[in-house]
Amino acid sequence: MRAWRIDRAGDAADVYRLDEVDSPAPGHGQVRVKVLAAAVNYPDVMMARGQYQVQPPYPYTPGVELCGEVLAVGDGVARYAVGDRLVGTADLPAGAFAEEALMNAALAQPAPTGLDDAAASGLHIAYQTGWFGLHRRAHLQPGETLLVHAAAGGVGSAAVQLGKAAGARVIGIVGGSEKAAVAAELGCDVVLDRTADDLIPAIKAATDGRGVDVVYDPVGGTAYDVSAKTIAFEGRIVVVGFASGVVPAPGLNHALIKNYSILGLHWGLYNALDPAAVAACHVELTKLVSAGAITPLVGRKVGLDEVPAAVTAVGDGESIGRIVVVP
Repeated sequence: MRAWRIDRAGDAADVYRLDEVDSPAPGHGQVRVKVLAAAVNYPDVMMARGQYQVQPPYPYTPGVELCGEVLAVGDGVARYAVGDRLVGTADLPAGAFAEEALMNAALAQPAPTGLDDAAASGLHIAYQTGWFGLHRRAHLQPGETLLVHAAAGGVGSAAVQLGKAAGARVIGIVGGSEKAAVAAELGCDVVLDRTADDLIPAIKAATDGRGVDVVYDPVGGTAYDVSAKTIAFEGRIVVVGFASGVVPAPGLNHALIKNYSILGLHWGLYNALDPAAVAACHVELTKLVSAGAITPLVGRKVGLDEVPAAVTAVGDGESIGRIVVVP
């Protein structure tokens, strides 16, 4: 089968190579799947550079998220059978940027019937992260105001949809007029363009000077500065990631004076420490899919040959919604 491989750290365009390799054999608790679609994530960018929190040993096949059809099951797997359609994370080193991959059966979830393969491939990481960030960490309430940075991206668009489904008023921040149109279509009540708008006074004006109750920030850098200057009394800033490449250093004295909370979110820890909560979240997400409240935004589909360019586009912030690889 064809699979992308990495044997050293660097940008995807420099270190990815497309090889012919044997199909991976499922071990205990694993399933081997045909990759129906694989969503490109920012962790793919960081992993290629050798900068992610968890790095698989070289060489490995990259690609962390997919929708796949079960081809074979390993020992100890009773939950799934050949032919089942699953979503979830690939079990690296046999990643999703290939024609076949491995998944941990205990962490994989049934693909919602209401989503095609491309949309289903983008449901797991971004929407699980959004759900845990908004509900478990920030306890977002109906009627509150939610500010989402990078609202037209894969992670941000999920948070916008989940925020609207929770009954929040959503302010989306984007970069450029094309992304602003997308954010409006997603349901943002207010859309601000960081390349054209003066964000801090605009956010204060949109909230009658009160500020926002919850911020969802996958960007970091100067985006965090905007968050801290526009957070409301007893507001919550959810730190999801640092797509800007800059890790902010928050002033804790400022958090003390304004009475707001800074909440970290590493969703992957829930897989290890509370997998039952992850499964329960998937049930809720499936209900929202069935109700038409959420649908992963697929901005572009690409073939297997185009994976390095797709990963580069995500790393450069050029993507709208999810870029999905269809082998």
